[in-house]
Amino acid sequence: MRRSWPLIGGYTASAIALAVYALLTAERRFAESRVAIPGPLTTIAGPVGYFTAALAGALTIGALLYVVITGRPDDNGTIDAPAFRLHRLAEISSGIWLLAAVLMVPVQAANAVGTDTLTVLSSGRLSDALAVSEMARAWVVVAVCAAVLAVTLRLTLRWVPHAVLLIPAAVAVVALPVSGNAAQGADHDYASSAAIVFATMVAVSAGLRVATMIGRPAAELHKRITTVLLVVGAIALLYGAMLAAVLLGSPADLTQTGYGRLLTLAAVLMIGVTVNDAINRYLLRDKPAFGPGYPIGTGLAMIAVLAAVTAMAVRAAPRLLNFDATIWDIFLGYELPGAPTALRLATVWRFDTFIGAAALVAAGLYLVGYLRLRRRGDAWSMGRLLSWQIGCLLLVIGTGSGLRSYGSAMFSVHMAEHMLLNMFVPVLMVLGGPVTLALRALTPASHDQPPGPREWLLKLVHSRVTGFLAHPVTAYILFVASLYAVYFTPIFNTLVRYHWGHEFMSLHFFLTGYLFFWAIIGIDPGPRRLPFLGRLALLFAVMPFHAFFGIALMTMKEILGGPFYGYLDLPWVPNLVDDQHLGGSIAWGSSELPIVVVVIALVAQWARSDERQARRADRHADAGYPDEGDDLDAYNAMLAELAKHRQ
Repeated sequence: MRRSWPLIGGYTASAIALAVYALLTAERRFAESRVAIPGPLTTIAGPVGYFTAALAGALTIGALLYVVITGRPDDNGTIDAPAFRLHRLAEISSGIWLLAAVLMVPVQAANAVGTDTLTVLSSGRLSDALAVSEMARAWVVVAVCAAVLAVTLRLTLRWVPHAVLLIPAAVAVVALPVSGNAAQGADHDYASSAAIVFATMVAVSAGLRVATMIGRPAAELHKRITTVLLVVGAIALLYGAMLAAVLLGSPADLTQTGYGRLLTLAAVLMIGVTVNDAINRYLLRDKPAFGPGYPIGTGLAMIAVLAAVTAMAVRAAPRLLNFDATIWDIFLGYELPGAPTALRLATVWRFDTFIGAAALVAAGLYLVGYLRLRRRGDAWSMGRLLSWQIGCLLLVIGTGSGLRSYGSAMFSVHMAEHMLLNMFVPVLMVLGGPVTLALRALTPASHDQPPGPREWLLKLVHSRVTGFLAHPVTAYILFVASLYAVYFTPIFNTLVRYHWGHEFMSLHFFLTGYLFFWAIIGIDPGPRRLPFLGRLALLFAVMPFHAFFGIALMTMKEILGGPFYGYLDLPWVPNLVDDQHLGGSIAWGSSELPIVVVVIALVAQWARSDERQARRADRHADAGYPDEGDDLDAYNAMLAELAKHRQ
């Protein structure tokens, strides 16, 4: 409790400042939103509740990450005592996060319609208010994710669930930013992608600093944490600059508007914190730059950054007030030059700073691992290297070229993008064997050191979660069922409307494709593998469902995403039904090529496996034990199983 007093003091001071800010700026803020000023209680509850949830979310994700990177789990995967202190912090903060999110649903809805919260609740019109407030619906998503975190953390003390829970924590952190200013007006595709990364990095930076302040790790762990914080801070500054470039109308807004002054304050604090991390890491050899108060000083600074970001989030950005947006700006974020042609699909680029940037980082890390093996004298297939790099390149093209720009506006082009991300890219990247490369390139931690990236990767690969997701039946169901669930339900109408929806679809279809093809032609180790004949049968079992999906699109009269495409009203798409039928034909015809590639890869792997078995049998015979081959194989399998359990 003693270590938590700086956190409590920082929160109290920031909450009071936000309450005063809410009252002083209420008239201007609500006039900008063109709604009436709600009661004073609702006016104050909006910013203070947002900040409370933001800080609780940062503490949760920071504590989870602290447990992941510093924990020393035992043979059963249970975290150690020092990590348990931060587990308790995550458990408490996730409960506060849940409570704050639940309370903010009616508060945000009331702010959106300019009515007092109690009036909205007592009148029974909460559902109507939710229908007109994207932010209020985002709070529902935050509440659901926080509930998952709170319940799961109450039920487990194992390391793997803490690592997995970082995913719903990140979803809850970004749900609000991608529904606020970043999702509105021109260039909101750039702003939304930048907001996803920026919000996550700021939450990690603030939460991990407070977790470090409470956990007080040993010197070798403190060095690891400082390195993570330095990288996170640099990324947050980069993406914060991208976000500011979109949301500010002009450089003058930095000093002439309240929004700009808040942004300047947050930027100065973040730059100071990041510079301090660099000094602490490289000049002072990880000795505290601010004396005994470090990391209390940087932790309080990041809490102030969260308060400033909250104050910006509850008011309209300057560019949204001074820009006459067209219908394309509202629904796409950009203007299209005309009907799609091969030249325009290749040249109309809007680089995806989220998925596209992640693909470039993945390509770079793979190349680093490859070069490390080469310098060490170890061999690595050039075919695997090319397969991974081409897959990353196609991922960049699929999310940043004209294929995405037009795919966000036309169903037919969207279906071409979908097939690329769901079938072509996963096949190539699975054949790259990234996990095998990482396990060979990463240095194992010694017995007196805490687990490192290699040990984390091993635990995740052999965990029950991965075993369930990578099980052939699970991968098959996800690959097939999610296709129908997204397109033949109202889910698609929601996802196609927002840029975050396109990002979600891209990630979802890429990951489900990767899991499915990993189960069939995966080079990386997996918890369960079918025999080659079973893999071939699983592949052929998918083909009828994909064919039926394409045929259904080519014959149905109901327009998928009809309201969205109708609002766009593209002049070169006179008939939405015909465009949908074209998308169905693309889905039906383009699935053949990746299936052929997978069959060739599977047959080649099958042949190499038979060849290895034949060579092993020949070695047994040459050694004079022709009848003991099966026993020797069983003995070797037993040794491999024992080695796996020891790891």
